[in-house]
Amino acid sequence: MTCDCSTPKGDLVLKTIAMPADTNSNGDMFGGWIMSQMDIAGGILAKEYTGGRIVTVAVSNIIFLGPIKAGDIFCCYGTVTKTGNTSLTIKLEVWVTPVVRKTAGDCPSTMVTEAEFTYVAIDENGNKRKIKAS
Repeated sequence: MTCDCSTPKGDLVLKTIAMPADTNSNGDMFGGWIMSQMDIAGGILAKEYTGGRIVTVAVSNIIFLGPIKAGDIFCCYGTVTKTGNTSLTIKLEVWVTPVVRKTAGDCPSTMVTEAEFTYVAIDENGNKRKIKAS
């Protein structure tokens, strides 16, 4: 994993610590755990943006760029990149700050995963609803 010392794009939506219970046999975090955390972060941003309930309908362009180890500080940044009448797409970036190892170069954190999540706004009956102007 190389570091170009760039900075995250978007707002910090979720910050947590990677725990050993969610690692694979290599000591890296499971990809499913990473996707789950990203969906939580995207869901928070989508709910705030739409002013109500949302559901995840698609995940695309997910790229795992580097490992996340137990003990790393996990930060997920999000940006709304596209909105429609009932749906929105959010670009998510996961950056980690290693606690027990060094990143490449002098960078304090490194981007390790990115993806686009698409959400649809729904009403109390689970039907699509128009997104309120934010």
